[in-house]
Amino acid sequence: MKQKLNILFIASECAPYAKTGGLSDVVSALPIALTKLGHNVKIVIPKYSSIDTEKFKIKEVLSPMGVHMGNSQEWCSVHSTKHSKNVEIYFIEYEQYYNREGLYNDSEMNDYKDNPKRFAFLSNASFQLCKDINFKPDVIHSHDWQAALSMIYLKEWYGNDPFFQDAVGALTIHNIGYQGKCSFDNFEYLGFSNYVFNPDVLEDFGGINFLKGGIQYADIVNTVSKKYAEETKTEEYSHGLHTFLINKGEKYFGIVNGVDYEQWNPKVDKLISHNYDVKNMSGKSKCKLELQKKFNLKNDKNTPIIGIVSRFASQKGLDTLASVIEHIVPNMQVQFAILGSGDKNLENYFKSLSAKYPEQIGVYIGYDNELAHQIEAGSDFFIMPSLYEPCGLNQIYSLKYGTLPIVRATGGLDDTIDQYNEKTGDGTGFKFDDLTPQAIYDTVGWAVSTYYDRKDHLKKMIKRAMNKEYSWKQSAKEYVESYQKAIENNK
Repeated sequence: MKQKLNILFIASECAPYAKTGGLSDVVSALPIALTKLGHNVKIVIPKYSSIDTEKFKIKEVLSPMGVHMGNSQEWCSVHSTKHSKNVEIYFIEYEQYYNREGLYNDSEMNDYKDNPKRFAFLSNASFQLCKDINFKPDVIHSHDWQAALSMIYLKEWYGNDPFFQDAVGALTIHNIGYQGKCSFDNFEYLGFSNYVFNPDVLEDFGGINFLKGGIQYADIVNTVSKKYAEETKTEEYSHGLHTFLINKGEKYFGIVNGVDYEQWNPKVDKLISHNYDVKNMSGKSKCKLELQKKFNLKNDKNTPIIGIVSRFASQKGLDTLASVIEHIVPNMQVQFAILGSGDKNLENYFKSLSAKYPEQIGVYIGYDNELAHQIEAGSDFFIMPSLYEPCGLNQIYSLKYGTLPIVRATGGLDDTIDQYNEKTGDGTGFKFDDLTPQAIYDTVGWAVSTYYDRKDHLKKMIKRAMNKEYSWKQSAKEYVESYQKAIENNK
């Protein structure tokens, strides 16, 4: 077995260059962890016009680069910078596709109609890039539907190419709710033989399904927690793909995401007003008072704060929270610090709450990374009432910040949070099963009553939570093991 692997990551986003969610954090951190284990990793993403080339010292390295798509030869350029000491990231520049205000949609949240072509181009261009920079990958690791077609290109276009014939394809599903469904009109541009358009591969009710095709062609498929891997093999959670995942057998599995503790750790966090750790918690109470000032909440160290940092979407359960929050606030001595954006109705509703309950609810519409850190540090609890949650990262951040999670027991939320035991004081958070207004109300009430009435249990839980470790080191080892099994099976 080759000890040092060449691994190519293909994705639609990577923090800090382009970010809409947790996918970008994984694509950013996992390659660094893999290099620490001795492997050679390169990342490819689009060069969106929103990326600050000067800030990140991004330079052009290839121009022009020809990419054959369907019946046409298209020309782009490639730019690059050091993502870390040992990881280089490449940006595919093609103004026709990536010179847009958003990554996937316009300011009105309408998906770009040519998204299928934009991301098919990314997948295929990544292979040409490998050749042009003479990077021969052992593993092509693609992320979500946007890069899923690379699994088909690997086998159908490059399977007999000596440069790629020994490479294996790994596909990570970060959220199966997004599959890259589009009309058949896009098929010619992809450049595949007609037999690929069948119900076992790309065809989906007369249209195309990128993720489905990627699953079928990948040597291994994983998702980002063990519980979500099991959930997605059921009709309820799979959005129609459970049969295809079940058929992968042992080649479909879950690996829980790690987190970057150099960025998310109250002991070293440069974005919070006072640092602290499990041995000296005095800084947390100071962060709490700062958070109350920032959100115009009543300055009271004895009132618990529940933090929220989230997309405003039904998947996140925030519509259900919205239906009960005005029952929580009058009946419990509690405050909310809310940061997020998304659904315009939810934005408007939560924004109205800060005017209606000025000392109890503070809201910031948008995304602010510094504020996200301050909410984690200054809150006492962090709520994530998700309808489904492949992994989730904020609940893991919350553990390290001593901010006890209140979560629905689904996906990675269930995997990473231990239920509070009221008899012993064990646990790291508060979980509920059914996504209903009553379940949210009762579980928030349970957490708040623990804050006021069982302070010894609260301290025990906070200590246990802060000592939990979900670093990328262990997850990276699991990825390497899966790569090596795929390589062995491919011989």
